[in-house]
Amino acid sequence: MPNSQRLSVEGILLLIGLAIGWGFNWPIMKFIIGEIPPLTFRGFCLFFGGLGILGLARASGLTLSIPTGYWKKVLWICLLNIVAWNVMATYGLSMLPAGRSALLGYTMPIWTVLLSVWVLHDKFTLRIGIALLLGIAGVFALMSEALINWFSAPMSTQLILGAVLMVAAAWCWAAGTVLMKRWQVPLNTVALTGWLLLLASVPIIIAAVFVDGALQKMPSTLALWGVVYNVFFAFMFCYWAWVRLVTLVPVSVSSLSSLITPLIGVISGILLLGEQPGWPEYSATVLILGAVAVVNFSSAKKTNPAPANSDPV
Repeated sequence: MPNSQRLSVEGILLLIGLAIGWGFNWPIMKFIIGEIPPLTFRGFCLFFGGLGILGLARASGLTLSIPTGYWKKVLWICLLNIVAWNVMATYGLSMLPAGRSALLGYTMPIWTVLLSVWVLHDKFTLRIGIALLLGIAGVFALMSEALINWFSAPMSTQLILGAVLMVAAAWCWAAGTVLMKRWQVPLNTVALTGWLLLLASVPIIIAAVFVDGALQKMPSTLALWGVVYNVFFAFMFCYWAWVRLVTLVPVSVSSLSSLITPLIGVISGILLLGEQPGWPEYSATVLILGAVAVVNFSSAKKTNPAPANSDPV
């Protein structure tokens, strides 16, 4: 399905909601994982998030049936985009400081752009190249202190394994996004997102039973409210917004635009944890916003987007 080469008003609104939802979730997740084992937490959110989205789709009269011949493709997208990312990123985060994890996790746009050129035969234009350089420079500036500490300290086996897991998670997220764009599953994005989350919850919940075991004590009220936030906002809304965004614009545009998320993550740390911003935060803000502006608002040949024929939402 043809689409615009830059974000529409709808896309900008989706991006803002996505960046706020996932960005503010970094400190929330850090708190929750301290009380609830990672796989249990992720499996619970995926299961109830998926059920909730499918319930909304059904109540809205949308079809829930995955078209014949697309089940294998949906499972591959689910495996890469949801299962692999959630599991490897969670364990990578447990082995690395949060800053290093975010730096490696948000190498995703690099892999997305490269894979889109190879798999989707997208053109690697000067505009995309400049936006990519600005975006990655912004992420490096954002995590500069963690990066300096990383290279100045001896690398343990745990740090190496954590880094490998985070890069692999970023690659899987990118690969799943590119495949989602290539296969164009003819199903509305509400139902498709619900199925992706629900299907992903099955192997993660099974793994949680053997790896995490039963909860040793009841989580605090604050942690439970964090889980509620994750189910309804970070999973139900944000995953739907991401799938929708991927259908609206080329994956290079959606992935580069998503670099706003770690920026919001830092801002949320300032607001919620009382952290003080410095030159890395200020320079990263300029670079990342510059990348998003270049990829969306610089001069380029316009194409008329086709209406989303399977998506009334």
